[in-house]
Amino acid sequence: MSKEMPKDRIVNLRTILVAIGLFVFALAIFYKLINLYFNGEKYQELIEQNTIKEFVIEPNRGNLYSDDGSLLATSITRYDIHFDTQTPSQKNFNANLPALCDSLSKFFGRPAAHYKEALTNARKRKNKYFLIAKGIGYDECARIRKFPLFSLGSYKGGIVVEGKSSREYPLGAIAHRIVGYERTDGQGNVFKVGLEGAFSKYLSGVEGRHLKQKIAQGQWKPIEDSNEIDPKDGYDVVSTININIQDIAHHALLKQLETYQADHGCAVVMEVATGEIKAISNLGRTKDGTYAERFNYALGETYEPGSVFKTVSLVVALEEAKIDTTYMVDTKKGMISFYGRQVWDSNHKGYGKINLSKAMQVSSNTAIVQAIHDLFGKNPKKFVDKINKMHLNRKLGMAISGEGEPFVPQPNQRGWSGIALEWMAFGYGLEMTPLQVLTFYNAIANNGVMLKPRMIREVKQWNKSIQKFDLEILNSTVCTQETATKVKKVLENTVKYGTGKSLYSPHFSMAGKTGTAQKDYKDKSKLGYISSFAGFFPADNPKYSCIVVIHNPDKKIGYYGADVSGPVFKSIAQKIYTNSLLIDTIEDIETSTAEVNKDYGRYDEIMNKYKTIVPNVIGMDAMDAIAIMENLGLTVKVSGSAAKVSAQSIAGGEYIGGRKTIKLDFN
Repeated sequence: MSKEMPKDRIVNLRTILVAIGLFVFALAIFYKLINLYFNGEKYQELIEQNTIKEFVIEPNRGNLYSDDGSLLATSITRYDIHFDTQTPSQKNFNANLPALCDSLSKFFGRPAAHYKEALTNARKRKNKYFLIAKGIGYDECARIRKFPLFSLGSYKGGIVVEGKSSREYPLGAIAHRIVGYERTDGQGNVFKVGLEGAFSKYLSGVEGRHLKQKIAQGQWKPIEDSNEIDPKDGYDVVSTININIQDIAHHALLKQLETYQADHGCAVVMEVATGEIKAISNLGRTKDGTYAERFNYALGETYEPGSVFKTVSLVVALEEAKIDTTYMVDTKKGMISFYGRQVWDSNHKGYGKINLSKAMQVSSNTAIVQAIHDLFGKNPKKFVDKINKMHLNRKLGMAISGEGEPFVPQPNQRGWSGIALEWMAFGYGLEMTPLQVLTFYNAIANNGVMLKPRMIREVKQWNKSIQKFDLEILNSTVCTQETATKVKKVLENTVKYGTGKSLYSPHFSMAGKTGTAQKDYKDKSKLGYISSFAGFFPADNPKYSCIVVIHNPDKKIGYYGADVSGPVFKSIAQKIYTNSLLIDTIEDIETSTAEVNKDYGRYDEIMNKYKTIVPNVIGMDAMDAIAIMENLGLTVKVSGSAAKVSAQSIAGGEYIGGRKTIKLDFN
């Protein structure tokens, strides 16, 4: 008779068996760890040979817009579609092949028999990556996905879809540097340029993840139709750039660079009240002699500003020395010297004794330098401290990378010398960027309030605002409103009566300062010039400020600021007027005189009379003549710098016909 085993012995036996099992399991794990330690490289190879891999899904980069909603940069995804002929079952393949071939035939325009033969042979060859379509758009891809067999998805239908995003720039070469880009080289280095680079954190989006299975050497297909982690598209960014003004600035600068065979240059337009950058063009000469956007000179290049800095000296004198623009100074017969270093006027005979207003008009080096020497020679720190307070000794703090470092010598510090004050007075011995100079002039136009240049308005997700960028004040009182008013009048008179008089027009007012600075002057064999013009318009109620800087124009052709850079400024201002971009803000353009009323009457008469016939505009002012021709659909090419039209390439009274271009001479 058998005896039952006691319950406590059964429990003990089970405990022992479990313990033995755990021990064996622990030994196995220990063995695996030891094996992994000594055979790590082997197992790494096995991992690399794995047929399943996680792939990154790049998100769609957000759009970059101009101020009116026009596209500056956008991402377009193109798709390649392949067919894994081994994935579908024989039943599904046979049942759907005729309908699939018929759909492919209708879509691509080739016979259905062609696709039947090609797909059948591909399946026989066990082709896992047969090309169906390459570089198609989203809508086309969506249609193909719905074709018979392919509609079953990648797992049952064998369709393999690969998307690749590319960045498109509707403006092309125009504004290339300011629009910019973000690129990664083969070594993983990331290059961020312009607005695309500066605001990449908004534009980039968030990567997704997708598992894929290896189907052939270097070829993978998704395991599932859905993603493990869906990508999150980037936000859209609305810039301050106006494409019309950008186009105007680009072509005006390009024309002058070509005319004077200059090395490089830039033109920037800023809205006075907001600090918004409406246009920024940077063009440099290439090896083949053409011009392209090679570098952001406006933001990244520092230079000795020359005479355009005299306006800064004038403001400091008015504010710190408590003088007026009537302050008299002796031009010393066109030459003065300090410690053996000479300062010359362009007029080597000098201008006699003149006031500061006149000195600015004629851009007298000796007058400005002598005045600053007399007023601040015993306390140069007072002069420099005011410059520092105006934010001219430090960067603007722009979001775009590559901003140049300004240099203003400081008393009792390295770089200061006995002539530092005097040389600074007319724009030498210090360095600034064109954008920094423009920011100062914009402050004068804005009654002494210095605004930080702004290139972005808003970050959006569809129609939802994510973040808005409001104006930022760098210095609320660069100078008093009284001083700003005086300086604005001086700059207006400089265009009317002084070095900028060749730019003057009675029908649209401008204010500004010419600049002709020597470059590489320490080596006379390399001596070149920097031509510049900085100012704003309209003079009495400034809407826009603008700076034009052109480096190394051909000296045989010309190099003075009024001749080289000034016409670019005038062309920009004139065309902005012509395109009626200021119509809502300009209440009076000095049209009250009989002469002006007569001109406008003639303008209206011509516009009402001529529709298909070219009018005679000889003797008319530039603004009106250009506007008339452009309203007739003609592209106007201009030569000369006189105020009135002297000749036209298509005679008055002739039919326009198929002609698209007319040349107007202002000589």
